[in-house]
Amino acid sequence: MPDPFTVAKEYGPGRGPGPISPAREALSELLGSQRLGVLASIKRDGHPHLATMSYVWDPGTRIIRITSVDGRIKTRHFRRDPRAALHVTTADYLAFAVAEGIAEVTPPSTVPGDDTGRELLAMQPLERSEDEAAYLNNMVEDRRVVIRLRVEHLYGGGLDV
Repeated sequence: MPDPFTVAKEYGPGRGPGPISPAREALSELLGSQRLGVLASIKRDGHPHLATMSYVWDPGTRIIRITSVDGRIKTRHFRRDPRAALHVTTADYLAFAVAEGIAEVTPPSTVPGDDTGRELLAMQPLERSEDEAAYLNNMVEDRRVVIRLRVEHLYGGGLDV
């Protein structure tokens, strides 16, 4: 089966590649293959606020998890208006996926090992969480939260090259 994001074609002068519409599974795989995306929240004046963020995608629950610090602009935006989108691309930028949904912000971690701290710990690669106690203490000191984006709509596209 050919890669849904790279299908070789020949094009004549002045005629570029056409668009592709990958299947939902391919879009989910693209989300899972990347670690950085552009998170969009809505500012009070209605304009988008964009920030490059690291994230973890769980295709089974259709939840994207992002760590942040309590009180940052994006957490304030989502507490006021939970509509959100995350945009990711392939490494060559020729295809993209957008996950839209409702964001929720957990309470900040206030006690080492609380629910928020444990959720943050589960998001980290094992080598980064080897000293679990130190990690959980840092989450409290930083007042870390988890932004959960519950994906309701997943779409994307790209160029047929």
